[in-house]
Amino acid sequence: MNRQTVVAEALDLLDDVGLEAVSTRRLAKRLGVEQPSLYYHFKTKKDLLAAMAEAAMAPHAHAPLPSPEDDWRTWFQDNYRSFRRTLRMRRDGARLHAGSTPTGDLDRIRHKMAFLVTSGVPEREAQMAMLAATRFTIGCVLEEQADADATDPGNLPDDVPALDPEAAFEAGLALILGGLEQHTAAPGAAASR
Repeated sequence: MNRQTVVAEALDLLDDVGLEAVSTRRLAKRLGVEQPSLYYHFKTKKDLLAAMAEAAMAPHAHAPLPSPEDDWRTWFQDNYRSFRRTLRMRRDGARLHAGSTPTGDLDRIRHKMAFLVTSGVPEREAQMAMLAATRFTIGCVLEEQADADATDPGNLPDDVPALDPEAAFEAGLALILGGLEQHTAAPGAAASR
């Protein structure tokens, strides 16, 4: 048993029982080991959850980084679509990710920020837009996953239309992007400020 095996099994447990029911006792039983042996790899359950969150984000974390010739608007939308897809891959993926610190992803975040700034987006606006889009995306997926776990998600009054999560996400993302575009100069202008 190694750290990767524990994390992989913990993610499978998450998919089977949901975040509330994930426990080191349950995980140890699944692995066929005594609970204290897990503490060799993870000192606390919080450490285990952080490792699970990082592993669950691997598809997004390995997505191609933007290159100088990319259109920043298209990249911005594609980046958050990838983030949303990745959060949705795991049961309670958004809850698992919420509040985690992407320490292993800091170089990628810096690269993305530098790309936006080089594309003409003022640094402060780029930071705020990425933070807003990240939290918006997590919130959307939290709601989607909560609706999926609801006993009767279709129990709406007749005069309330059903919400299409995909359309709502795209509309919100477009609004964030539109706001960001209002603060953006032509490429190279940010460097002259």
